Amino acid sequence: MLLSPTQSRVALRCALEHKFAILAVNADSPAAITDCLEAARECDAPMIIETSLWQLTGRSFGAGDAVLGMTRYLAELTVLANSGRYRDVPVIYHTDHIKGPDTLRLLTAAIRGLPFGDSQALLRASTISLDSSEMTEQQNIEHIAALCDAAQEAGVAATLEMEAGVDDGVTEIEVADRLLAAVERRHPGHLYLWAPGVGTQHGLSDKGYPFSAEAVAKHQRRASEICGRPIGIALHGSSGLAESDLKDGVAAGVAKVNWSSESLLIRSRAAQEYYAMHTAELEKSHQAWKATAMDNGMQSFVSSRYVPKVVERIQILSGTGKASLVRSQLT
Repeated sequence: MLLSPTQSRVALRCALEHKFAILAVNADSPAAITDCLEAARECDAPMIIETSLWQLTGRSFGAGDAVLGMTRYLAELTVLANSGRYRDVPVIYHTDHIKGPDTLRLLTAAIRGLPFGDSQALLRASTISLDSSEMTEQQNIEHIAALCDAAQEAGVAATLEMEAGVDDGVTEIEVADRLLAAVERRHPGHLYLWAPGVGTQHGLSDKGYPFSAEAVAKHQRRASEICGRPIGIALHGSSGLAESDLKDGVAAGVAKVNWSSESLLIRSRAAQEYYAMHTAELEKSHQAWKATAMDNGMQSFVSSRYVPKVVERIQILSGTGKASLVRSQLT
């Protein structure tokens, strides 16, 4: 089931209270979306599917048009998440790494609703964040406040994640006082995730990450004090973190774990392996060339390598069996 913004708040609070984190995968193709839902179904776990601007403008979705890309992405995800096969999987659609001049236009549309065909149905994102890496603190505040304004004007709920310095080491606690407090004073009740720097980085590196579970705990407590309700920590840059770090982070208050670089690496290496194994069959003279060249052959091979890794990640985050728990709190 694809969760609404208000249902997503319930799921995130459930994760925080019951000491598990929801895996948030940047899925950049329809096949990757299906594989993530399949892993969540296998584990009876909730799942966050998120997109960055490059997915929305990519060839699989918008082909340069981010609004079209988000509409298509949400349409496909809605059909899958609400199908008989996956309707027991609580699915959150989250916007991630949205930046540039179209940020407010795109995210405002995601909050107000994207029209789907000639029907009157509107497709909405479950949770919203933007990439503040190139913004000043005041610009960050103003952008988040503008999204709150858009939700209020449209009479709809918005469940927001605010970030600050996720690649800049450990964020000082005073940053939460400045950023979260400024938004909460102006627009109480919209923020439900806080993404400070806790020593991780986006991408993959052979260097050890100076991850700080202590920073997670401090920021989780302070964010909750500022907002007057439980606020979970969103962990950006989890690729390359040790299993022990992930578990310590969840115990300290991480409710959402972003996963992109390692996910892409697993899928791309599996595709590379498939084509290396079937090079001869891709010659037009080979009787199996057509079956080998079809998308289903390669994607099925990738899935066989990828889904077990997603399952493993869900298990590390203690998400197994938690879909039933989330569903019980939605009713």
